[in-house]
Parts: sequence; structure tokens; C-alpha cells
Amino acid sequence: MSSLLDAVPVLPVVVVDDVSHAVPVARALVAGGLPAIELTLRTPVALDAIRAIAAEVPEILVGAGTVTTPDQAKLAAEAGARFLVSPGLTPSLLSSMRDTGLPFLPGTATVSEVLTALEAGCTELKFFPAAASGGTAYLTAIGSPLPSARFCPTGGITPTSAPAYLALPNVGCVGGSWLTPADALATGDWDRVTTLAREAAALRVS
Repeated sequence: MSSLLDAVPVLPVVVVDDVSHAVPVARALVAGGLPAIELTLRTPVALDAIRAIAAEVPEILVGAGTVTTPDQAKLAAEAGARFLVSPGLTPSLLSSMRDTGLPFLPGTATVSEVLTALEAGCTELKFFPAAASGGTAYLTAIGSPLPSARFCPTGGITPTSAPAYLALPNVGCVGGSWLTPADALATGDWDRVTTLAREAAALRVS
């Protein structure tokens, strides 16, 4: 994988409350043309969900999101995650994510945080919370002074706003939670997830 940011135009950000939903939702995303998933570590079953996806849906790039502690980085890697995403960064978190040997996106929201990440050798970053932190205007403003930084903006992005982010030269992909609505997961409406994924896959800017 040359770049995590180039894997898909929209990286599905997924919260799984029932481990039995993990494999079907992953397969639905692949069917829609999005062979990647950021499964957030926000529920007790998250690591088990990553294990299930890694074992049963090898065609999808499964990652762990909301990595907030060094222990979580290690556990996610052991569960089979192939990349890591954090909402913010600290020296110990950066070190632990790097120690896993996996690609990772440290979270940034300020110029100082971007500089900290760049000093640590990280040029591919998460921008979070994107909409609340200035959105496309912010990313445009920092593009010139920080040309080596590329981002996956996440947080408050919608199908309507996503194209404006993707059109920016310092944005590789966006994170989207709208692809896997809670009611679709609860009812097993995998066709709806596939449809939303297909629409998101078509947002790729050439």
C-alpha cells in the first residue's frame, strides 16, 4: 500500500455495537467499492470486530480508529488491524503507533499539532474534528505554509460537503460516518450500506 490516504476517497468510520454486524458491514462496503474500514475503538466489542473482519473479509483494509492510548495501539495491531487512526497526538501515542509497524494517521486540529507530527516524521495526518475546526477554509489556509502535510479530514463531513474537501490538494480522502447509519446496522440493511458506499466511491477526484 503506497499511501493510506489514496486507498479510498471516503474512509468509512464505523461504530460496531454488536460483533455479529462486523463481517456483514465489511462485506457491504466492499460490494459498494470501498475496500477499507476504520472501526472505532469506542465499544467493548471493537477489538473482536476487528478480529472477525481480519479473519473473514481479507479483501478489506481494516483499521482501528479512536486509538487514544499506547495499549490500544498494541491491542489493535494484535487483533489484526492493518492501520491505526487517533483523534489526537501525544509523544507516547505517536511512539506506540510507530512501534506497531503499521501505517497510522495521528489526529491534528491546530498548526502546532501538525508541526509536531511533521517533526516526528508523519506527513499523512487526520484532521479532526474537521467541520468544527475550520473545514476546507482551514485546510486551504495551511496548505501553503505546510505543503508536506496531507490529510484525512473527519468529523462533521457529509456527502454534500465531501467533494469540496476532496478537491483540495492537501486532502487525500475524508472520513465518513454516514456510510453506516446506526439504524441500517441495527436492522441488517446491508443493501443500504452498499448503496451509500457506491455513492461515496464515485466521489473520487481524478
